[in-house]
This record gives sequence, structure tokens and C-alpha cells, in this order.
Amino acid sequence: MSDVKKNKITVDIYGQQYTIVGTESSSHIRLVASMVDDKMREISSKNPHLDTGKLAVLTAVNAMHDYLKLKDEIHQLELEIKNEKD
Repeated sequence: MSDVKKNKITVDIYGQQYTIVGTESSSHIRLVASMVDDKMREISSKNPHLDTGKLAVLTAVNAMHDYLKLKDEIHQLELEIKNEKD
């Protein structure tokens, strides 16, 4: 058995209740859910005729785009630090 404590929390994302179980803190889970809700509402305000499924996919695409940009930025910074040490 795992000794890792899991948190179970119910959050509201775009008017739907979701129960999320994870090892992160409840406040972290709430923050992530809030950010997803905000992004869905932002995209929906610009595309009001999207159904929830398409809205969710566009939200995921936006999140992955942001993630990959940040990952690339971190990689570039790591290279700069490495080059400064050499």
C-alpha cells in the first residue's frame, strides 16, 4: 500500500461538478480547476456557439500550447545557464 495521502475534492468547472482525487493539496486542486474554468469561460465568450465537448478540447489545446511554450523557455534558460558556467 502507498503511504501517499490522497485528497478528494469536488470542484465546479463550467457549471459541472467534478470529484478530483490527487496527491496535491486541496488548494492546488481548486486552483487548477479554477484556471480551467476561467479558460473555458474565456474561450466560450469568444465562441459562444461551441458545444461543451469542443470547448473542452480547445481548452486542453490551449493548456498544452502554454505548457510547451513554458517547457521550451525553461530549456532555453537551462542552456544559457550551462553556457555561462562553461
